[in-house]
Amino acid sequence: QVQLVQSGGGAVQAGGSLRLSCAASGRTIRSYSMAWFRQAPGKEREFVAAIRYILGGIDPPTLYADSVKGRFTVSRDHMVYLQMNVLKPEDTAVYYCAAKTSWSDNDNPDRYDYWGQGTQVTISS
Repeated sequence: QVQLVQSGGGAVQAGGSLRLSCAASGRTIRSYSMAWFRQAPGKEREFVAAIRYILGGIDPPTLYADSVKGRFTVSRDHMVYLQMNVLKPEDTAVYYCAAKTSWSDNDNPDRYDYWGQGTQVTISS
């Protein structure tokens, strides 16, 4: 069992930046592919970004939704991070980190086994 604990988030104006963090309580997440999803009120959970599990010394590949490419960056060390820049009002949502052991079908929330508690991100215009 993996318990994911999120931190970060909050409220900023459009054009600002925020960083989200996600850690596993009591264990390492090296062997897990990690992703960020978001869910706005009245909408389905939406894929944001993913980063593969760590394999040797190779930088793990990443994947982004078109809507955040060039603005968001996912990275990892002993935690996983989502750096969000040039934020827009449409980025407002509850953001979730998620974990799974494979690296395929990464934008499908049903493929993920573990989820963080969610953190609110609010962008004002």
